[in-house]
Amino acid sequence: MKETKEKVNKEQEVTEEQGAKVENENVQEEEVKEESEKSSEPTLEDQLSEAKDKYLRLYSEFENFRRRTSKEKLDLISTANKDLMADLIPVLDDFERAMTASEASEDVKALREGMELIQNKLNKSLDNRGLKKMSIKKGDAFDDEFHEAITQIPAEKKLEGKIVDVVEAGYTLGDAVVRFAKVVVGAKQ
Repeated sequence: MKETKEKVNKEQEVTEEQGAKVENENVQEEEVKEESEKSSEPTLEDQLSEAKDKYLRLYSEFENFRRRTSKEKLDLISTANKDLMADLIPVLDDFERAMTASEASEDVKALREGMELIQNKLNKSLDNRGLKKMSIKKGDAFDDEFHEAITQIPAEKKLEGKIVDVVEAGYTLGDAVVRFAKVVVGAKQ
């Protein structure tokens, strides 16, 4: 029986040793897994440096975009009126010819017709660029979004608060007012 006990004890020791080895191997495997997981996960320093790099790249891209758009705006502003000016040069030429012709001619009617032709040419050039003259008549209601009252004069009851006279025409470019129409408004007597 002693032998059986010793045998059982030896078997238990062997089993315990094997269990300890297996347990030790499991612990080592877990440590290896944790280390590999740690090495695959970026540290906070890595994440911070990556975020800084992304920030610097984005900031640089934005600065380049801002500089490029500023340069484009300046170029656009400097050449914005180029087409309009090209359209007005022939009108200036016509005025010069009319002035030269008026020195030698005494025919007022022909001079007037020439001036009307030049004015029509100028109006057409400006109209093609979107400049429109406001159509304002005596008796229209005063609207401070389009009109500028330069004075008020006593007027008939039906013209109170309405336009009595147009001193200077107003102009719009698209929907924006370029120059307000200067008008005289009727006041109560």
